[in-house]
Amino acid sequence: MSDAGLLCVHAHPDDEALWTGGILARHADAGVRTGVVTCTWSEETRRVEELSRSLSILGAGEPRLLGYSDAGNPDSGAEGNGAFVAAPLDEAVGRLVAHIRDFRPGVVVTYDAYGGYGHPDHVQAHRVTLAAVEAAAYAQLYPDAGEPWRVRALYLVTVPRSVVLAEWQELFGGPPDPGQVLPGTPDEQVTTTVDVRPWVERKWRAFQAHESEAERGAGPAMFAGVPGEVRERLLGTEWYIRRDLAAPHPADLFADD
Repeated sequence: MSDAGLLCVHAHPDDEALWTGGILARHADAGVRTGVVTCTWSEETRRVEELSRSLSILGAGEPRLLGYSDAGNPDSGAEGNGAFVAAPLDEAVGRLVAHIRDFRPGVVVTYDAYGGYGHPDHVQAHRVTLAAVEAAAYAQLYPDAGEPWRVRALYLVTVPRSVVLAEWQELFGGPPDPGQVLPGTPDEQVTTTVDVRPWVERKWRAFQAHESEAERGAGPAMFAGVPGEVRERLLGTEWYIRRDLAAPHPADLFADD
């Protein structure tokens, strides 16, 4: 189909592998166009070089960047762009609209309203993406950003609350404290569960491409020493909340969910 395509919108380099590496590899292998827009970090930085390697492993093309700064690293963005969390909404939405109209995806993927786990850049990515997928369809909005394009469906990355609680019990040997704020979505609101175990090793290799994150004890370092079977359990399923933006299409991505 001319409009088949999967475009993920992520906050930082490495998020594409951790959160959506399975569906990116799965759909690339099936011949679907896949791509990733990353909201922070600029060209010619080490993290974008690592992003490029990760996308190559996943079959998701070249980096597409909004160029803003990471909330945790004020010097990471392109000169004059400032922090993504503080970017004027209209400006950030317009930049993402241009990528959507250029790529012309059937499906766009970003984080749930809590940004997966509450990171401010993730929450901002959710807000900007929701506005951009709607605005991209209107010729009256952002007329200099390309021909209008209607995305059929938006998928929000999430984790079921039951999974969060089970992993908490496994890691800490008991339930969370009363009032503890945890990530996760009520199970009944999760619409789509994708088994990505056949692509876990590729997803893991893409995640490992982010060496600078591992060096500072983040990203791949979080899984250092974790047995392969545990890593497969943690990375082998991806969950989503679907939001339809147009009439369902018989050949839509994830049509079997």
